[in-house]
Amino acid sequence: MKTSKDSKMQPHFHRTLTLLPLVVLGLAYMAPMTIFSTYGVVAQTTHGMVPAAYVLALAAMLFTAYSYGKMVKAYPLSGSAYTYTQKTMNPHLGFIVGWAVLMDYLFLPMINFLLSGVFLSAAFPSVPSWIWVVSFIAVITTINIFGIQMTAKVNGVLVLFQFLVTVIFVVLAVKGITNGMGKGTLFSTLPFFNPDASYSFVLSGASILCLSFLGFDAVTTLSEETVEPKKTVPKAIFLVAFIGGALFIFVSYITQMVYPDYQSFKVVDSAAFEIAEYIGGSLFASLFLAGMITSTLASGMSSHASASRLLYAMGRESVLPRKIFGYIHPKYKTPSRNILLIGLFSLSAVMVNLSTAASFINFGALVAFTFVNLSVIFHYYIRNKQRGIKGAFLYVVLPLIGAGFTAWLWTNLDIHSIILGSIWVGTGFIYLLYLTKFFTKKPPELHFDVSNKSDDDTTSVNFKEVKL
Repeated sequence: MKTSKDSKMQPHFHRTLTLLPLVVLGLAYMAPMTIFSTYGVVAQTTHGMVPAAYVLALAAMLFTAYSYGKMVKAYPLSGSAYTYTQKTMNPHLGFIVGWAVLMDYLFLPMINFLLSGVFLSAAFPSVPSWIWVVSFIAVITTINIFGIQMTAKVNGVLVLFQFLVTVIFVVLAVKGITNGMGKGTLFSTLPFFNPDASYSFVLSGASILCLSFLGFDAVTTLSEETVEPKKTVPKAIFLVAFIGGALFIFVSYITQMVYPDYQSFKVVDSAAFEIAEYIGGSLFASLFLAGMITSTLASGMSSHASASRLLYAMGRESVLPRKIFGYIHPKYKTPSRNILLIGLFSLSAVMVNLSTAASFINFGALVAFTFVNLSVIFHYYIRNKQRGIKGAFLYVVLPLIGAGFTAWLWTNLDIHSIILGSIWVGTGFIYLLYLTKFFTKKPPELHFDVSNKSDDDTTSVNFKEVKL
């Protein structure tokens, strides 16, 4: 039996977060400059209708945010698509969903290194992109092996800097438009509807832009520090998705108006850098580049660390071979073998273009979002029998619309990512057959939230979605 003294000594969180600070923290996870990462690719994919693609992506995310809110109430400490699927539908299916999401964690570091190379090559064209990519992989891999971590204060400063660069970008763009740049007007319907272009292009663009929304559900990781979490967290999830989406629509609209010629980019992957130079000259272009590199490096470092520790958690629990993936370096107390593996995997950035890399990540994300929506139906309508007109609307119609939206976007992903993603899921299914001895035993659970620490392991990580 615990004494009162033991209770006092037991560490615990204080519930201090209300709705406003929770929303602010959630928006910080959705790094503001992520909109510029894929702008050029999506501008060409949508034939100049990036804001319209963001509207579609936002609609899908809002329905999914609603479903996340419902599942947070049912499982306030879990907060993951794979857990929801395991608990409400089927443990084996939940494992496959978790395996699909694992793809996100493996590709997130790679896409950050790819972006660093893309934007630095645009600024220094004489230096090949692969040199930047390999250099950053080597530096960040080394840093993560030695166990150096970004502090919350440093990350806060980095996010603030990104907000500042984004605000300056919008101000310069608006000033340019009023002075006759681009369309020469702040009002036009063309970014939302172009009669000369098919809306199927917009749908293809929206499937890429889901990448911008990754992390809107990250506030679920703060449930234990939130006042009335069952009430506050669902509201925060919805507001973060809505406000973030509105910001993306606004910034992409202004960008489209100041630079409507989406076919004139010298290098489509770094189109945002060209636009920054166009509206603010070389001085602002340098500031913009600093913002993009700051964003990608900070995200690259944390996503690299998260992915390696995820592999460690799976190795420790024998989901993956323990001898390789469950290893901790005796001196640095980091999962060094996993860090090196992620570094080697990230070298694929020298061979993959931005559009395909973004689609790889969205493959896992859209699978997860689809099953979050379906989990609402299975938990509330089927299992808890919350029927009637109200129950059918809240727990069948709304989540079905969300699942339909995300499945629709999934079918419009890059064909290469669908093929690779399907191979990845197929590999996971074969591995599941091996782990469960052809479904004769229960599958292991993929714990993507790791916070427990043993005497021999000083690694303690709370996994969150990592943004670009």
